[in-house]
Amino acid sequence: MCNLYSMTRAPDAVRRLFRVAHNRCAAFEPVRAIFPGHLAPVVRKAPDGEREITMLSWGFVLPQNGRAAKRVTNVRDDKALSRPFWRESFQLRRCLVPASSFCEPKGARPAVWHWFALRGEETRPLFAFPGVWSRWKGQLKPGAPTVELEVFAILTTNPNDLVATINHERMPVLLDRQEQFEIWLNGSPSEALALIRSYDANGMRIVQAGSDREDLLAD
Repeated sequence: MCNLYSMTRAPDAVRRLFRVAHNRCAAFEPVRAIFPGHLAPVVRKAPDGEREITMLSWGFVLPQNGRAAKRVTNVRDDKALSRPFWRESFQLRRCLVPASSFCEPKGARPAVWHWFALRGEETRPLFAFPGVWSRWKGQLKPGAPTVELEVFAILTTNPNDLVATINHERMPVLLDRQEQFEIWLNGSPSEALALIRSYDANGMRIVQAGSDREDLLAD
């Protein structure tokens, strides 16, 4: 699973890659560490069908009786259509989550945090996690005020050989081509499902490992 990533590229680079007009892009800054519950830029279809970039909160909200709500950040590829919790969002509200690296810990006390990025001419080539989004209204913990949130979660699948050296269970799905972006946002559910697979390990590298939970080398 993935519960930490970075988006360290400038807004202009993000708009260009995802072909979003300047007047349809919310203001945001590069961030070295994005955790569950944080706001992050997300590309989705606006009501008129054009692409927009807006700020959504990471993690669908799962209420817990008498306790703080759980934030569910990842969608397993084998649950996207079989679980009612995800099904409608996968069918109707898919999105792209811009990213420049993601992190997986290994071990504990202390964990070693490993940051993964794509190979390329740039220090951190941009890519997208395929995601889903929804709207939620309620209390995040007992006694708290009622809030209205737009939330997102990202798709995960089986790890490739590189990620499996750190996390042998799951890895986020990574998309990096225009045709993939178009299919994810506008294709049928079956066409979108066909994109969910492990990224080629030869196209990735570990760019940082240590105690830092920020991609410090992104600059």
